[in-house]
Amino acid sequence: MTDYLGKFSLQGKIAFVCGGVGLIGSEVSQALAQAGAQTIILDIDGRKGRRLEGQIRRQGHRVYYEYFNLIDLKNLEDALKAFVKKYKTIDVWVNAAYPRTPDWEKSLEELRVDSLRKNVDMHLNSFAWTSRLIALIMRQEKTKGSIINFGSIYGVQANDFTIYERTDMTSPMMYSLIKGGIVNVTRYLASYFGEYGIRLNTICPGGVFNHQNKRFVKNYEKKVPLKRMARPEEVASAVLFLATEASSYVTGCTLMVDGGWTIV
Repeated sequence: MTDYLGKFSLQGKIAFVCGGVGLIGSEVSQALAQAGAQTIILDIDGRKGRRLEGQIRRQGHRVYYEYFNLIDLKNLEDALKAFVKKYKTIDVWVNAAYPRTPDWEKSLEELRVDSLRKNVDMHLNSFAWTSRLIALIMRQEKTKGSIINFGSIYGVQANDFTIYERTDMTSPMMYSLIKGGIVNVTRYLASYFGEYGIRLNTICPGGVFNHQNKRFVKNYEKKVPLKRMARPEEVASAVLFLATEASSYVTGCTLMVDGGWTIV
């Protein structure tokens, strides 16, 4: 009989979580570690990284923090080669980082072209370039690995601006541009590397509760069939599925974790 629970195991695997100390990234790091992977938390925030490393290690799991600057495109290849030399292989790579400029939340009317270009370079281009490099490494090492990129509901459909009414919040034009690009470049790479058993998928969360403006939360939850925002661990569970053999025949997928937001 098939060991279905065993398909969710990452025993003997090496998993990297880029943006591994963030709201969702920290849960992803814990999920992969609990599934048995030797998990490497990648982030620029060393204080939070080492603290999370300690927390997960105290649970008895193998986890390490490494400094990693995703937006340093010129040096990404050297950094990745150093990881392979140190940890021997890359079985799972998760791009969960959320790089952005300080003026990220400016309105469309206030948006400047230099900010648009910089954010696309920091976020979309870094995800695309890293995914390309990781897939090339996996092909060279003959690793049938899994690469998971974080998209968003706003990478597959237009914004509903009514949820921001009577708040000082908005969703930048750059966000839709970046997340839509991530969805399709992941499909491209999934098609290109599929014959080598390398899988690439995009996970698209809906709004994740993080003590946002109460009016925004109320407006948002009214729009969702499940009538609530997501919890970080619910997104992490979906990432675990895409990282393991449980999803061995899933590639190029855009997995919505949105409480039904995109169906209505």
